[in-house]
Amino acid sequence: MAKNKILTKKSMDFLEKYLNNAAPTGYEVEGQKLWMNYLKPYVDEFITDSYGTAVGVINPKAKFKVVIEGHADEISWYVNYITSDGLIYVIRNGGSDHQIAPSKRVNIHTRKNGIVQGVFGWPAIHTRKGASEKAPKLDNIFIDVGCRSKKEVEKLGVHVGCVITYPDEFMILNKNHFVCRAIDNRMGGFMIAEVARLLKENKKELPFGLYITNSVQEEIGLRGAQMIADTIKPNIAIVTDVCHDTTTPMIDKKTQGEAKCGDGPVIAYAPAVQNNLRDLIVDTATENKIKFQRNASSRATGTDTDAFAYSNGGVPSALISLALRYMHTTVEMVHKNDVEDVIRLIYETLLKINPKESFSYFE
Repeated sequence: MAKNKILTKKSMDFLEKYLNNAAPTGYEVEGQKLWMNYLKPYVDEFITDSYGTAVGVINPKAKFKVVIEGHADEISWYVNYITSDGLIYVIRNGGSDHQIAPSKRVNIHTRKNGIVQGVFGWPAIHTRKGASEKAPKLDNIFIDVGCRSKKEVEKLGVHVGCVITYPDEFMILNKNHFVCRAIDNRMGGFMIAEVARLLKENKKELPFGLYITNSVQEEIGLRGAQMIADTIKPNIAIVTDVCHDTTTPMIDKKTQGEAKCGDGPVIAYAPAVQNNLRDLIVDTATENKIKFQRNASSRATGTDTDAFAYSNGGVPSALISLALRYMHTTVEMVHKNDVEDVIRLIYETLLKINPKESFSYFE
């Protein structure tokens, strides 16, 4: 496959629409519908579960099953408390960063009235000088929806439990950097969908069943992957997620390792990563001249890799990550070349998998 000739106009149109759609943890269904509609021409059937994980299947009758996986959800907030003056306090839904909240616009998702807009308010610099200066914390950030009483807020359809997202949308910087909230990890869902598209367009026949899996609820503990792993019972799982670009300020490479946007896919080394499967991915990258990086995790990877690896008595699993700047902010950033190379690496690795060859250490 020609290097960096992967993304089409149709791909990019879908990516923008998919990223701009809100899919907070627990509320991924509309994004999953978009994803399934895009994937439909390239798969034989779909599997879904009661919490919203979606799986496109190629060769569903094959006994040997290979998963390629990303997660569909994004971090968000919940309405937790409404004051008598009509201000809204929040709790996290996933790893939302309280320090970036002040002055951000938000969308509050209500069942009654759809989207209700608001802002994270913050005192002016003139009023918080000296000893009264306070940093943003979970107990002092608040949302203002332009109401002056709790009753007025509730009249808008806002109540405790409403989920809150940021409205920030997709853009491209310098022609080659994709920027948006929720690149972690809807970019993963996009990349595995592109793998399915390429297999179809290039008329590749796989000797196994391929399960293109877009899991829910990763941001609160890998929950969707845990459920769907038990449903599919795969023989192999290749997971894609994001990792930190550690070349920006205030990140300690001695503890976080080194990864950089534009330097290629990041292949993980961790106890949950099965060595033989990882070595196959490394060899595939080398043979296809795909530049790659390495990252080590001392215990868990913190991704859906862990859920698949430790399911069903142990499933050989590996992780290919995308170096990401500014994780869990509204300006998450990845390099276009890395996106294409992760797609290429997964695609080429699938073509090398032989169901007759065991990944066991003892055979």
